[in-house]
Formats: sequence, C-alpha cells, structure tokens
Amino acid sequence: MQTRRVRWWRVAAVLTATLLLLASSCSFQTGSPIPDGVPPPRGAPVPEIDTNAPGRPADQLSDWAAELAPAIGIPAKALEAYAYAARVAQVVNPKCNLAWTTLAGIGMVESHHGTYQGAAIAPKGDVRPPIRGVQLDGTLGNMQILDTDNGVLDGDPNLDRAMGPMQFIPETWRLYGVDANNDGVISPDNFDDAALSAAGYLCWRGKDLSTPRGWMEALRAYNLSNQYARSVRDWATAYAERHPR
Repeated sequence: MQTRRVRWWRVAAVLTATLLLLASSCSFQTGSPIPDGVPPPRGAPVPEIDTNAPGRPADQLSDWAAELAPAIGIPAKALEAYAYAARVAQVVNPKCNLAWTTLAGIGMVESHHGTYQGAAIAPKGDVRPPIRGVQLDGTLGNMQILDTDNGVLDGDPNLDRAMGPMQFIPETWRLYGVDANNDGVISPDNFDDAALSAAGYLCWRGKDLSTPRGWMEALRAYNLSNQYARSVRDWATAYAERHPR
C-alpha cells in the first residue's frame, strides 16, 4: 500500500470544532436524538480487487457497478468510487467496517452523487463543473468559517465553501485528501479522491462503523445534524435493499 494513499489513517487526532464539520449547503439542525439501532445494511458485496493496481483502480469494479447502478439509481462511476473506497478501508483498516452504502448515502445527500446542478462524472472520476456549497457565513444554520485557503481550492477568498461530490471544506481536505485514481492530483472534485478521503475521515472519527455508536459518531463528525444522519441512513438502507432484476 503506497504511503500517499493511506496517510489519512495516521493523521493526528486533534481537530477543532470547525474542522470536525465537513460543512455542506445543508443546514445544521438538531431535532430529537437518533434512536439506538444497527447501522445501515452493507448492501451488495464488493468484489475483491487489487487496491494498488496501476491506472484507475476503481475501474476493476466496472462490471459490478454496471449491473448494480441502474437498479439503485447511482451513476456507475460514483458507485465504483464508493465501492473502491470501502474496499480500501477493508484492506487498510478492517476494524472500521465501513460499507459502501454509507458512502453512497452521504454522496446522495451532499451532491446527488456528483450530479448537482447538472454536473457530470468523467471516466476518470472528475466532476465537472465543480460543485461548491454556499458561503459558510454563519447564516441559514451554517457555521461561519473564514477563508483558510486564500480561495485556491474553493474559489472563495473571503469565506470557505464545501467542495466536490462529498463536500469537504478546504482545511479538512488538506488533512484527509488523497489521490485515489493515480493521476498525481489530490482533488476534492475527483470522485475517487473524494470518496476515499471520506472513508478515511469516517473511519478516523467513528473507529468501528458496524456499531451504532461508531456509525453515529462518524456521521455526526461529518455533519453535526441528527436530521442529516437520518437522511444518510435512509438512503444507505434503500441502496442496500435494492437489487438488479
């Protein structure tokens, strides 16, 4: 396993409250606590692959994704990215127990699997045009996050914006962003990079996502909202329960 791919498993633990939130255009709402219960089902098993394959490793999952994607309503390239990230997590950190369905639930809530406002996913996973969230200015229930990247990543020199199909904020991307498609670029606007980076973040925050506590801690670190966690769980469960005819 190449160091650049797995460095997010070894990132230092301390993040500020700001960095714990991968802020999105969703409002941060509280509501009643999520009832105790099992995390979403794992869904269709992901085939074993060579996670260090040259080129775009997620291409190994193209046949699997092509069969499943139409039945569950996820673009094939997005599904490949989710499944590859989950497979890498299983290899690198098997105690995490991250399922591709959780990543798919997040991807749906955050960006409609990279298709928000007409965006599309290229063969190598790049999402164009880039997806950017609202300015994180403290209104509409969002946190205020002053600019941390001089606008280099999110295009906003005044305030931070969430970026890409998995909606990372710039500072968190700098900590967890990885190159998952072997193109030499670590981009929040590449689905492979974003999904694998999200996997690293979730596993770091939740430790064991097969437990109710671990799964909720991971999701609440991603977005501090019980409503958000419910939405992710509902979508993840729906994807797990649909099957090709």
